[in-house]
Amino acid sequence: MSETGGSRSSTSLSTESFQRTRRKPSQSGDALFDSTTIQLPKLYRRSFDGLLLRCLSNEEAAEALREAHDGTCGAHQPGPKLQDRLRRMGYYWPTMAADAVEYAKKCHACQLHADFIHTPSEPLHPTVASWPFEAWGMDIVGPITPPSSRGHRFILAITDYFSKWAEAVPLAEVKSSRVVSFIKHHVIYRFGVPRRIIHDNGPQFISHIFSRFCDKNRIQNVASTAYNRLQTG
Repeated sequence: MSETGGSRSSTSLSTESFQRTRRKPSQSGDALFDSTTIQLPKLYRRSFDGLLLRCLSNEEAAEALREAHDGTCGAHQPGPKLQDRLRRMGYYWPTMAADAVEYAKKCHACQLHADFIHTPSEPLHPTVASWPFEAWGMDIVGPITPPSSRGHRFILAITDYFSKWAEAVPLAEVKSSRVVSFIKHHVIYRFGVPRRIIHDNGPQFISHIFSRFCDKNRIQNVASTAYNRLQTG
């Protein structure tokens, strides 16, 4: 889409004025048209990847921050990830980055329950598989509401790190014995004994039954860091 509109209003605010005064336009007609701004029934800004982002007023920006951070689908994410989420939701205002950081800092729930990390950061150590079906990542999805017609509330899934081949079964409940049976019939009998199985340290994966099964088949039982929704977006 191309730039629209006629002559510029004498009361228009430039982008430089936005950055200098940190004041956002209260109406779409108060904004200055430029190469990255177009006017429809509402004011939109074209992003670097060509998407149209809705320009919000002060009141709309405050509501968007509240909904994205601690609303029904909010994840109480830190400032940078909160800004990324607002962009994915299709919103824009000039001080969005600073406002997102400030909002997350003032969130009472985040101050009470956020992780306290007192150790220096370490380089990532990605899981590397040298050949197909050497290393598998296993996880449990659920509980799923409502359950299926057969009462299944969980999905036990396992994925090969090399080929990305995946196997999954529905379960009414997840026990260590069912996990062992799943690995036997869906992995070992079809693809051979794996070298490693990586999981999220769930109780079914660190039980005596599962540990004894891995020791018997000489499978490395590897636990990864538990899921953290603040850092996974």
